[in-house]
Amino acid sequence: MDIIKLIGGIFLLGGSLSLLVSAIGLLRMPDVYNRVQVGTKASTFGAIVSFVGIALLKYEHWFTGENWLGRAAILIIFIYITNPVSSHVLMRAAYFMKVPLSKITSTDVLRDDLNNNVIKEPKNE
Repeated sequence: MDIIKLIGGIFLLGGSLSLLVSAIGLLRMPDVYNRVQVGTKASTFGAIVSFVGIALLKYEHWFTGENWLGRAAILIIFIYITNPVSSHVLMRAAYFMKVPLSKITSTDVLRDDLNNNVIKEPKNE
């Protein structure tokens, strides 16, 4: 067995385990804000590691017409940029729609910033 394919398989296994942890975290977290955070962090890491594993498994096609390395790099960059932005937008929308925080949440920094006029609450349109 080729060592690069073995490393690619290990990366795929690591990505799959990260996605599994993300799925379990979605069930275990107490409120929407924690769920979005867990889902974003673990799924971003899991997807990136999985794409690296796929690129390593297809290393014999790196320099042919089937540019798997370039495809994986583009997907990794896209996920790295869009996942955190989309989770931020989801959590901010949930906050301004007054979705309640968990009872065990001890601080609300965004509420402090709103009260101190650091940021302004969006207007309903």
